[in-house]
Amino acid sequence: MDQTNGTDTTRRVAITAQGGRADIEVDGARIDPSTVKAYSVSHVAGEHPEVLLHVADRGETHWAGMARVAVADLPDPGPAAAVFLDAIDPEALERAALARPDLGTEPYSLTKAMLTQLGEWARGL
Repeated sequence: MDQTNGTDTTRRVAITAQGGRADIEVDGARIDPSTVKAYSVSHVAGEHPEVLLHVADRGETHWAGMARVAVADLPDPGPAAAVFLDAIDPEALERAALARPDLGTEPYSLTKAMLTQLGEWARGL
């Protein structure tokens, strides 16, 4: 609902997703897939559902219509990374890296294995 003039700005959105591809329609008009790099859908009980389209940087594409716009800075990953790294047991990391089947024999292979292991742990793998 548009709070400024009381008119309803609800739109019909249809998303058909399969694998890594999604077709998006707004009020029956198909959105060019190259103009959207991501989307998210959320719904809080008692409120209208929201669809957030992350627009790709396309110089020739023009969007029209009303939107709620929020501008946010990406959080600095440094503090979270520091907390994660502080919690790592060096002995467990070395054991895990040395036991990796992809551990190579070339220079810096142990460092590469440790970084790969840390990445997997960070992603919960």
